[in-house]
Amino acid sequence: MPSSRHADVTVIGLGPMGRALAAAFLAAGVRTTVWNRTPGKDRDLVAAGAVVAATADEAVAASPLTVVCLVNYDATDSVLRQAPVTAALKGRTVVNLSADIPDRARDTGRWAAEHGVDYLDGAIMTPTTSIGTPAGVFLFSGPEALYGEHRAVLAALGGTHTHLGEEISRAAAYDIALLDIFWTSMAGYVHALAVARAEGISPTELAPFAQGIGAILPPLFQELAEDVESGTYSGEGNPITSGISTMAHVVHASEAHGIEANVMRAIEGLARRTVALGHGTEGYSRVAEVLGRR
Repeated sequence: MPSSRHADVTVIGLGPMGRALAAAFLAAGVRTTVWNRTPGKDRDLVAAGAVVAATADEAVAASPLTVVCLVNYDATDSVLRQAPVTAALKGRTVVNLSADIPDRARDTGRWAAEHGVDYLDGAIMTPTTSIGTPAGVFLFSGPEALYGEHRAVLAALGGTHTHLGEEISRAAAYDIALLDIFWTSMAGYVHALAVARAEGISPTELAPFAQGIGAILPPLFQELAEDVESGTYSGEGNPITSGISTMAHVVHASEAHGIEANVMRAIEGLARRTVALGHGTEGYSRVAEVLGRR
């Protein structure tokens, strides 16, 4: 870890993730200043050596690097775009690890450039318990030289760090796509638990078999990605028409127990639309192309 003032960092936002970030910096010996709009969330950090700033502008002025972790970019803007804070940030670097959509990342990048603020956008792809451990996963986008300048300090957060390119919104774009996988999967799993319970299967009885389903997904992810990228959409092993039959089974079994099946109905409807467009002998990967049509 650099021993100069470049090892100093400010953390804005002390929700669960923000506290985890600050704690990781402190554990690595980085001089850490913290600020949160609502007081009272910094006691453990103070005990670990954090410096508490009285105001946001005081906080960002304390370090060459400010890491922001708030609920969304509305919250980020409400702090960073206050005139005293913007003035204090001039010539300094902001790494925004808040979550939002790519358009908001691009907007924040433009704002930073207009006000002389060096800016990196980022995303955290793992839970708070992974911060400061090898299990953490961090994505960054923006100027590569700027990322290189602060890489050593950011490495204190542990885990793997990937710079995705100079386009400022790429980290947010990856974040949205990966969250799409996560929340769709979670929705499917809790729905499956409800259906299984209605049929007399306890959640813990189903869980080992659910993990087996999860285990077959990684190679399928790679296979479908290659299909979509190449435009092959192979249905040799499992044409989309076969899948539609099983989707309908889930809908009927769910609704027989009074369990909503709106998500699966939407999935089935999209598959049927894809077949109606003439792609019945192709694989499920064709749906990605249909979704992307303008």
